[in-house]
Amino acid sequence: MLEGVAEGARAFWGHATPDAAALDIAYQTAPTLEGPPSPRRGLPALKLFDHIRSPEIPYSLGWLNFWSAAAAQVIGFPDPARDAELLTRARRTASGGWVVQLTDAPLDLDNPAHLEALLRTYERFPEIGGRVTPG
Repeated sequence: MLEGVAEGARAFWGHATPDAAALDIAYQTAPTLEGPPSPRRGLPALKLFDHIRSPEIPYSLGWLNFWSAAAAQVIGFPDPARDAELLTRARRTASGGWVVQLTDAPLDLDNPAHLEALLRTYERFPEIGGRVTPG
């Protein structure tokens, strides 16, 4: 369904995430109404969408991620050497984009393996969330 909606809307990126994990991901966005971001579980702080340099850069990660061909290019996916694990749960879309699933089961951040997969993916793609600027 994510792929169909994203491709139909010609979206640059999107994600689908279970509610419990989505709440933790929401706490990553800075600033909050209460002030600076307060990411939970060691997740990185992310910039607000209007502070991200390009619309092709995903604002955050989720369990199922859609990256258009343009988004994949800007974040550097896929790199066969660095993305071997992600590629086992990824597939190309009709338009040349990607659907990338971070974990086999729906993302549950109480599961240490799922949290580690999310953290690893953020580490792999520092552009996501506007955490780096081009040098």
